[in-house]
Amino acid sequence: MKLLSFYRLSVFSSILFTVLSIILMFAPVVMLSAWGVELTDSVGLVARRIAALYAGIAVMYFFARNAEHSATRTALIVGTITACLILALLGVYEFVAGHASGGILGSVLIEVVLVLAFLYVGARKK
Repeated sequence: MKLLSFYRLSVFSSILFTVLSIILMFAPVVMLSAWGVELTDSVGLVARRIAALYAGIAVMYFFARNAEHSATRTALIVGTITACLILALLGVYEFVAGHASGGILGSVLIEVVLVLAFLYVGARKK
């Protein structure tokens, strides 16, 4: 039995991105306050727009959960690795620059774990 398969990672990612989308859409202060970022009208606007993107990613992963190894599945994996790696690097930068508190490092950790999980699943042929 495979502990980590594309199917399981897709379902997990779909749930994770749905939760992120709901938080950013309806309660952005929860995440932002953990990062030490004040919720302003401008920040709220950006958070809600990002929530829409996360909702779209959640839907893509849910519907792709049964995808066989293919160029399309590889594109999803590489795109997610790229996005999560950039998010992790930006999170570290914002922390070091003093724009965010240490709370952002929890998000960075999740992003790095996602990168590693997608690298693992992407390297497998099935």
